[in-house]
Amino acid sequence: MPERTVFQSVPRKHVLSLGPRANVWEAACAMTRENCGSILVMEPPDKLLGIVTERDLMTRVLARALDPKATALAGVMTAHPVCVAPEYKVSDAVLIMIERGFRHLPIVDAQGKILGVFSVRDALPREIGTALSQAEFNEQVNEVLG
Repeated sequence: MPERTVFQSVPRKHVLSLGPRANVWEAACAMTRENCGSILVMEPPDKLLGIVTERDLMTRVLARALDPKATALAGVMTAHPVCVAPEYKVSDAVLIMIERGFRHLPIVDAQGKILGVFSVRDALPREIGTALSQAEFNEQVNEVLG
């Protein structure tokens, strides 16, 4: 069976986004309402500036005791997030996530259009296992090469 692509694995193609001046409270409410673990920070009509995730809300807002209604997304987002093409294989996307330490990847086509956000939750156990094996192999190669 051929491996799925990130675009095939994303159950909903709706992209949740807000502008950089929107506040954290608005983002948290939108993410809760849509049951979504991330929100893209965009400038109209379609310029991707960054991404804010549930983990960002915890570590960059709550843990620092920032006021969510007074904190703009631009101040807590991950700017210029790593993106993948829609035809990217799921195990390759999971490998990026393992090696870079994040759980969400915007999916962007060749024209720069945002098609969705791939989450590690969208991967199947088989694909995660493949990515973990590759990550372990990469780590062993790096140790040998010094």
